[in-house]
Amino acid sequence: MARHSSNFVDRYGYDLLLGSIAAFYVFMVPYTKVEESFNVQAMHDVLYHRHHLENYDHLDFPGVVSRTFIGAILVAILASPVVSVMSLLHLPKIYSLCAVRLVLGCIILWTMRYLRIQIRKKFGGQVEAFFVILTGIQFHVLFYCTRPLPNIMALGLVNLAYGNWLKGHFYAALNCLIFATLIFRCDILLLLCPLGLELLLTKSISLWKALKCCIGTALFCIGLTVLVDSIMWKKFVWPEFEVLWFNSVLNRSSEWGTHPFHWYFTSALPRSLLAAYPLFLLGVFLDRRVVFYILPVVSFVLLYSKLPHKELRFVMSSVPMFNLSAAIAASRIYNNRTKSFWKLLNIILLGLLMVSLGCTIITFMASYGNYPSGYALKELHNRGSLMNNSTEWCVHIDPFSAMNGISRFCEYDFPWRYSKEEEIPIQEFDRRNFTYLLNEHSNIHGFKCLFAVRGFSRVHLQIGIPPISLVKEPKNLARLLMAGNGLEYENVRLKLKRLEGDLDCRKGSSSSYYSHPQL
Repeated sequence: MARHSSNFVDRYGYDLLLGSIAAFYVFMVPYTKVEESFNVQAMHDVLYHRHHLENYDHLDFPGVVSRTFIGAILVAILASPVVSVMSLLHLPKIYSLCAVRLVLGCIILWTMRYLRIQIRKKFGGQVEAFFVILTGIQFHVLFYCTRPLPNIMALGLVNLAYGNWLKGHFYAALNCLIFATLIFRCDILLLLCPLGLELLLTKSISLWKALKCCIGTALFCIGLTVLVDSIMWKKFVWPEFEVLWFNSVLNRSSEWGTHPFHWYFTSALPRSLLAAYPLFLLGVFLDRRVVFYILPVVSFVLLYSKLPHKELRFVMSSVPMFNLSAAIAASRIYNNRTKSFWKLLNIILLGLLMVSLGCTIITFMASYGNYPSGYALKELHNRGSLMNNSTEWCVHIDPFSAMNGISRFCEYDFPWRYSKEEEIPIQEFDRRNFTYLLNEHSNIHGFKCLFAVRGFSRVHLQIGIPPISLVKEPKNLARLLMAGNGLEYENVRLKLKRLEGDLDCRKGSSSSYYSHPQL
């Protein structure tokens, strides 16, 4: 029995380690943001509305471009048995959100396992171990691997492509990248082209065979996404072509902010890779085999740098290969640690790993406070459960709240009802049939604040221990408007006052109270 346990740990120990960290992030920060909203809402609708497309969120809030349903449908199908059990137990839907995120994380980590096995076969078990260590003490890969972003769904296919690349299955690697490009993220084309060019120049593949293989895969992918997404969107659509046209041809993505050309190399990658950033540069010099694998990835980041609008998640697909190069450098330093010069490098290596771990902890703490709207709606539900549930309560969710933690997985059934109607003038709220408001504005005529939730604002450097503190500010405010006479409102106010103590608004406090003055 002990031998079987030992074999299980040896075989799946790395997976358990990385999976445990990813699961910790899911349960500690279950809410999602605007970048994930399409796939999150799509998973919810597939699970709860199924073939009733008229109830799907994307028909009311389509976004600036269409996105594919293929990833959301796959994850929802895999999560459906667990979600069905949760529904039978009448658990809140937020548990279903955790379930679909865990399923997505399992898919991504399974593809990373495939890559890791190829790393072990080609570079040895010690390089694999350092690859796991570097990935584990970095924040972004394991935090984002459970978040339903198109970039993350593409990352799973990119991991398979990297694994096949290391294995020598070059055509399979190209097919994985084509699938990722045409269905999930058109920008993976910037990785596909340098990799394909390198394979042609090194005569690893033949042009004619590559064309036959890749054109067939491309036609299948286009047919699949057009078929599925045209049904779901109720119009003829190829989502990733729309994204390519919007971002690259029209350059509309720059409306969401721009960064200088060097931003990925001077900001995004250092924050994402941490200790692996200087180590991957060293790995290129220590092992000539690494150049073959790093050059297309660096070209991918360089080409992407031409696009003015930049986000860290756009280059997340480059991180595994940079970690491989860093793991090779760390392994070489560790093997030569008894020699004088290498002994110094080994001390520096240990210091870099510790600094990386500290940075990851700080980043996690900041991310924990970066979803104020989700916590605000949860608190509103908790307080509402103390009152009489015989009447229907309508909650208006403003765009800020919808973008910073709230999704359909956060909603409750009767007596709760929700509205995400946009562009309502601030002076119109007290004329509408809203019981509660979740809103970012500090003052709205006709409403008093029920409570305020503070969210992460910035990092503050200070003298002392610790040298860094996280500054939080009120980010999301909930307001109460009770229908009925003044006595009914007074009873509600006294109930909450007895439970919470003094609920008057206080500057900088985590909770505050507002009422409608005309009741």
